[in-house]
Amino acid sequence: MTTSFIRTVPVVLALALASIGVSAVAQTAAPATAEPTTTEKVKEAGKDAVDATKSTTKKAVNATERGTKKAWDATKRTTKKATTATKNVAAKTGDAVETAGHKTADGMRSTGKAIGEKVPGTAEHEAAKK
Repeated sequence: MTTSFIRTVPVVLALALASIGVSAVAQTAAPATAEPTTTEKVKEAGKDAVDATKSTTKKAVNATERGTKKAWDATKRTTKKATTATKNVAAKTGDAVETAGHKTADGMRSTGKAIGEKVPGTAEHEAAKK
């Protein structure tokens, strides 16, 4: 036996044993991962959907309440402004009607006085003579 043969035998044996070990490892079953079944996946998805619906519903309710409050406050403000404006316009209209009435009455009195000055036997006619 030559020296080179003695050196190659352990290398060949090591390679042979290693290849047997590799194939044996390849044939063993992989450790089972605890993958959930379809039913469990559906249940979990259902729970997630319920949680998401609850969260979204709460947000929608809060947004609706805030919007309703803002709308109510805006309605109160607008109503108050409209009431004030109506009161102001009514007061101005009343003043204008009153002023027009006074002017009309004064005009009628002046006209009556002028007519009375021309009609003999009236107080205005007698006063105009003096």
